[in-house]
Amino acid sequence: MAVRISIGRYYSADSPIHRLDPRLKLIAAIIYMASCLFVSNVPTLLLAGALIVLAMALARAPLGRVLSQIKPAMYFLVITSLFNLFFVHTGTVLATIGPFSFTTGGISSAVFYTLRFLLLLLMGSLLMLTTQPMAITDAVERLFSPLERLGVPVSQATLILSIALRFVPVLSQDAQNIVVAQTARGAQLEGKGALSYTRACVPLLVPLFASAVRHADNLGRAMDARCYTGGPERTHYHVMRFARRDAVAAAVLALYLVALAAASVFA
Repeated sequence: MAVRISIGRYYSADSPIHRLDPRLKLIAAIIYMASCLFVSNVPTLLLAGALIVLAMALARAPLGRVLSQIKPAMYFLVITSLFNLFFVHTGTVLATIGPFSFTTGGISSAVFYTLRFLLLLLMGSLLMLTTQPMAITDAVERLFSPLERLGVPVSQATLILSIALRFVPVLSQDAQNIVVAQTARGAQLEGKGALSYTRACVPLLVPLFASAVRHADNLGRAMDARCYTGGPERTHYHVMRFARRDAVAAAVLALYLVALAAASVFA
């Protein structure tokens, strides 16, 4: 049994995307992902695709690393595509096979829904690869810091988010070690089919849960030993400042939104 989790893993590189302010990258990623939901024709699809290809080229991240992060969601994309292909009956009927009719509307929906969510997932993967987890949580804390005045515990929430992101690769490695240890003891962890795979995962749950509790206890002791106290008055080692490259990236995003709106209206 192979356990591979790549979510939350940062790819170190010296690229224009890596050097952007984390707050801008987070806002730009959210805006782009929301704009993908409005992709409904070929011009808007080409615009959205061109922007993500440009961002991936500037990030200098290997295509395999980007695709590995969205691999678990590919099953969802395939199911969504088949659902639209078989159950959307708008447009002209092209072929009929048994109880299923293939129409132009069904094919169009299958293609656009699949590509729309694929672009959305690619941007999320690129954000995680080019931004360190601590930088993401710091950006979230800075953006939502005004809510501290209303009593919202933003600092505590971002601390939990940071710990969760950092523990994903740690727990992934622990799962790999547990698989190796269980296999060495004669456990049958390989199986074909969903039911066999589920049964193979059961012997991993208890030791993995115990490992997570142990890591949490050690982290709590370390934070207490260092007299850690959160709150809005806590300072940061890295100070975030907008630079000229951030203004250029914001301008490119604004031009993309204008072009996308124009393509949606006049196409």
